[in-house]
Amino acid sequence: MAAPSWRSGGRAWTALVPAALLCLAARAAAGPGTAPGAASSTAEFDVRPGGEVHSFSRSLGDYSCSFTYSAQGGTNEQWQMTVGVSEDSALFSCSIWRPQGKSYLFFTQFKAEVKGAKIEHAMAYSQAAAGALSDIPLKQEEFGVTETTVSHREGKFRFELSKLMIVAKSPHDEL
Repeated sequence: MAAPSWRSGGRAWTALVPAALLCLAARAAAGPGTAPGAASSTAEFDVRPGGEVHSFSRSLGDYSCSFTYSAQGGTNEQWQMTVGVSEDSALFSCSIWRPQGKSYLFFTQFKAEVKGAKIEHAMAYSQAAAGALSDIPLKQEEFGVTETTVSHREGKFRFELSKLMIVAKSPHDEL
């Protein structure tokens, strides 16, 4: 049986590659004992409304991830950021989310930035999976991805954010 080609099985490959990368991110984010030699770190932080720009950052080895945002409405929400590095140090993951699933804040802007690696895959969600809730991705037009950032698109973003997932690859290739 022939392997799918981009031409005939493009949709299969398009779905498979991000899914595989997200599995690596989830494995790295799951904590010690999941992948021997892999490292991860999780920290809680408050997302604060009030219209001011706030940032939260975490580093792990040669990599770092920062989340910058401005939000309105309600009260502080507790969020988490998990950063992880694969066993071979080739992949870095950064997950930012509200563990309760749905944020009730009105985000006027957001940006997640990685340093030390280039983004291979990123996804933003208006609702994060929690309990009976499922992940609900933002529409592609609502956010943009560059080599190092994931951010809202002015005029397209609908102000709902509950989760960001990033998988980045180290620029250092072994010979």
